Amino acid sequence: MSIFEGAGVAIVTPFRPDGTVNYEKLSQLLDQQIAAGTDAIIICGTTGESSTLSMEEHKECIRFTVEHVAGRVPVIAGTGSNSTETAIELSQDAEKDGADALLIVTPYYNKATQKGLVEHYSLVAQSVSLPIIMYNVPSRTGTNIMPETAVEIAKRNANVVGIKDAVGNISQTAKLAHLIKTEGVALDIYSGNDDEVIPILSLGGKGVISVLSNVMPKETHDMVAEYLHGDRDKAVAIQLDTIPLIGALFCEVNPIPVKTAMNLMGMEVGGLRRPLSEMEPANLQRLEKALKDAGLL
Repeated sequence: MSIFEGAGVAIVTPFRPDGTVNYEKLSQLLDQQIAAGTDAIIICGTTGESSTLSMEEHKECIRFTVEHVAGRVPVIAGTGSNSTETAIELSQDAEKDGADALLIVTPYYNKATQKGLVEHYSLVAQSVSLPIIMYNVPSRTGTNIMPETAVEIAKRNANVVGIKDAVGNISQTAKLAHLIKTEGVALDIYSGNDDEVIPILSLGGKGVISVLSNVMPKETHDMVAEYLHGDRDKAVAIQLDTIPLIGALFCEVNPIPVKTAMNLMGMEVGGLRRPLSEMEPANLQRLEKALKDAGLL
């Protein structure tokens, strides 16, 4: 059984003016997402600035989210790290705190070999009983989980049941989908890029782990739901209509534009943690125009 089908939001971590986590605002964001139909909450992912959260902040964000969501939708905790031991510690704590599943990014900076990736994911998987979604985003980590490696990891570890595909190479995704089918492996594919939701669904994907959903939760949910329910023309129309905004949301490194967009929309999610910085003026103008064109400003 899939962890979820549909649109999961890679939710931002809101901060107060003093830079601390704003849990009151986080609770509001969680409620708004669930009310809009979001199918899963992904906490402490890249969009949540997990790499600049302290260990205690990271754990507390997961604890808080699990408690506040209270079973309304699955909570998937981002517990990856460039250190296998740290990933194990975060994963075990998330399991104790009631997370429904884990999102484990490939080790960044270290640039593990394919053999190292198999060992890394296997050690984390064997340390918990929760289902795991691998997160493949080479543009940020410098490491690509090759299709054969992803299938090998899933074969070795029954609780590795999904992969967030943010490779940006539909040919690689197609090869992965082919291997999953021919090898008979239970491994769900989720789009990790908002501009590739429909292409990945067409290859058998189960949904998206979305940045766009932070500002357009209903539309992101509906795009996947319409496709899965058979109205592919409507789903494609939503995908195409959102392309300009998606482009603006990724014109600078995520989550700079999406947090800026949320603040422009009056959602008051606070600033960014260094080394992330404010948007360049030209990119800010592009973002503002895209938001206006989408009817969000």
